[in-house]
Amino acid sequence: MRGDADDQLWALTPLTPDSFVPQDHPIRVIRGIVDRALASLSPTFRTMYAPIGRPSIPPEHLLKAMLLMAFYSIRSERQLCERLRYDLLFKFFLGLNIAEEVFDHSTFSKNRQRLLEHDVSRKFFVAVRDEAQQRELLSSEHFTVDGTLLDAWASLKSVRPRDEADGSPEGGGRNPTVDFKGQRRRNETHLSRTDPEARLAKKARGEAARLAYAGHLLMENRNGLVVDIDLTQATGRAEREAALRMLDRQERRRRGRITLGADKAYDTSEFIAALRARQVTPHVAQNQAGRRSAIDGRTTSHGGYRWSQRLRKRVEEIFGWIKTVGGGSKLRFIGLARNRLWAEMTASAYNLVRVVRLEAVARVA
Repeated sequence: MRGDADDQLWALTPLTPDSFVPQDHPIRVIRGIVDRALASLSPTFRTMYAPIGRPSIPPEHLLKAMLLMAFYSIRSERQLCERLRYDLLFKFFLGLNIAEEVFDHSTFSKNRQRLLEHDVSRKFFVAVRDEAQQRELLSSEHFTVDGTLLDAWASLKSVRPRDEADGSPEGGGRNPTVDFKGQRRRNETHLSRTDPEARLAKKARGEAARLAYAGHLLMENRNGLVVDIDLTQATGRAEREAALRMLDRQERRRRGRITLGADKAYDTSEFIAALRARQVTPHVAQNQAGRRSAIDGRTTSHGGYRWSQRLRKRVEEIFGWIKTVGGGSKLRFIGLARNRLWAEMTASAYNLVRVVRLEAVARVA
């Protein structure tokens, strides 16, 4: 018998978003880890808000929403808030009921500065990383470092001489005509009017320069998890300087001498000397293109060096996930601080996905 297509409205229903999410869905495991990490940040959250006044959107909801944007490749905060209205899995992850109203996309802009002032994204990243360490998923001896360029949210047409008066280029409009023929644009003499902190950079010779920031990762070699992340201006020394900063931040977690794998860009005598001074064995790829490598036979003769050179390529998988799934192919924000917040939350999202996947494989095995 053919069923009727008449609409029926339920006045009351006992169902919640939890009822619609399968019990074996990985988002349930991720939510448990995230809730424990957020609970450890509760003292920080208390200092962020006044004890009296109109209740604000819980910071836990904002951080979880940022993770959802990375998990499901949501391209904007406006699109996320729209999807929150009807996606029951999203409401389950945030702990909202079916009929509960969601916040407006402007909430992110109004609260982002507060998150930056209290370094919330960094503390959350550390809490997630510590959870992975408690599950014995992190190596404390073998690491890899690498960097990449992340395109800034600014057009090359916005690059103007530093001493030029503010104003629109000739032609006006949203997409003005700009003729750079015969001009040499350098970071010392030019800057972007849209994002002054972005820098003209290119990854290799022969490439066209583009406005970008430099992203840096420190990966442990056992399971390919991110143990530190940084975002800086794109300069010629940014990769090596960021690598040393990230190593210094791991001092508390170290248990003696460690190894560090890296590509040819890190093969400089100054950087290698800095690693040895920190009791770090440099497993850096040799750069012998018209020069003498700072890595000699003392290092390359060991089997551990060859093993590190194989494992270090895993870091490219992390950068690939951040750029494709996490939305880092084109940065969404203007300014170094806001983009660093995005980078730390996206790296946390990657670690959460990776932890759940590793433990699922271990249970099957």
